[in-house]
Amino acid sequence: MTLIKSISGIRGTIGGRAGDTLNPLDIVKFTSAYATFIRRAGKTHNNRIVVGRDARISGEMVKNVVCGTLMGMGYDVVNIGLATTPTTELAVRWLEADGGIIITASHNPRHWNALKLLNHEGEFLNKAEGEQVLQIAEAEDFDYADVDHLGHYCEDNTMNRRHIDSVLALELVDAEAVKKAGFRVVVDSINSVGGVILPDLLKALGVEAKFLNGEANGDFAHNPEPLKQNLGGIMDELKNGSFDMGIVVDPDVDRLAFICEDGEMFGAEYTLVSVADYVLSRTPGDTVSNLSSTRALRDITERHGGKYCASAVGEVNVTTLMKKAGAVIGGEGNGGVIYPASHYGRDALVGIALFLTQLAQKGMKVSELRKTYPNYFMAKNRIDLQPSTDVDAILEKVKEIYKNEQINDIDGVKIDFADCWVHLRKSNTEPIIRVYSEAHTPEEAEAIGQQLMKVVLDMQ
Repeated sequence: MTLIKSISGIRGTIGGRAGDTLNPLDIVKFTSAYATFIRRAGKTHNNRIVVGRDARISGEMVKNVVCGTLMGMGYDVVNIGLATTPTTELAVRWLEADGGIIITASHNPRHWNALKLLNHEGEFLNKAEGEQVLQIAEAEDFDYADVDHLGHYCEDNTMNRRHIDSVLALELVDAEAVKKAGFRVVVDSINSVGGVILPDLLKALGVEAKFLNGEANGDFAHNPEPLKQNLGGIMDELKNGSFDMGIVVDPDVDRLAFICEDGEMFGAEYTLVSVADYVLSRTPGDTVSNLSSTRALRDITERHGGKYCASAVGEVNVTTLMKKAGAVIGGEGNGGVIYPASHYGRDALVGIALFLTQLAQKGMKVSELRKTYPNYFMAKNRIDLQPSTDVDAILEKVKEIYKNEQINDIDGVKIDFADCWVHLRKSNTEPIIRVYSEAHTPEEAEAIGQQLMKVVLDMQ
């Protein structure tokens, strides 16, 4: 059983002993610490915190504990029910709340859950803010409200519709063009909130959709991470030739993957690339993704006359750099599209609407669109280390060995060669180094990754 406390929130498996898992006692402790942090931050609007959740089996239990604790801390709670991560982010802004808690373990299996923490802008806490929450929790440094100052509870079930309307209102979303295209799609919403909100979005866009795993019961039909090895069902469905494309989301609908009309993967790394291509064709500007994302985004950005910037891994790092660079589009290579014209958060609804608009306007098949982009392949490996290994010292030696190449060390070490790259990054939770590499063929990507792994292993 597992409980992981980090700057991005608290996550763990359900059941077991306090301190070892995500259980009611630890949920109370961490929620209390978050509420204390929000109050001390002094950016209070109306003493209100938004709570939304995905459809996990444990979600009702966790939601009840979170909401009761927030009320005990003196906060009014707005429960928006089954809602995507981006819906909850937007709700914080729309309701002018002081913050928000999203109850979701994202792509983790069904026995996991988590609390993701938002500031008053509906964005994830940064590293310094997350560390403050951890410190408050460790010290149990919080005071609960007396009986005359307890918070109140209400429910607001309008946010899903409001989210859809906001997507349809985006300038670059051409709903009429999508309707005229008459798309037929199959969607895998993995038994979570995608099955709640995506039918209405697609209906509003005039898209005929068949849903697989559409019941939002939290009993995931397969591993919920939207990777090829988990998507045999929808890929087989597409191979019969009855649909124009496949759409896959994760349980909280902030990650998005497409499947071509022939049942082949479009590639999660290319979700952002394709949407950025469309956005840049209409809104010239710069882009941002994290260091472990495909080089294809850089290529597409430069093709449109823009500048590409790389951030440290983590959504908050991407959004921070996007704001600094004034990027018009950005995100992460795992299928996360961040479009500032909507909000600074990964949003699969926005990605779907922009992708369908581009497809309708170009009159292309999904497989044909994919062929217009630079072709890269990625390999993902890991190096297991002894707990006593000095990872930072190893990474410094790697930098010295490859000092004549282009080096980025804002998050581990990324080495950019002429035709490929390798990113070495130490894990925050276990004694390993993650080794991501990319090249023009799968074999080349694996080979350059193995080359760097050997360099590291020879140092031990």
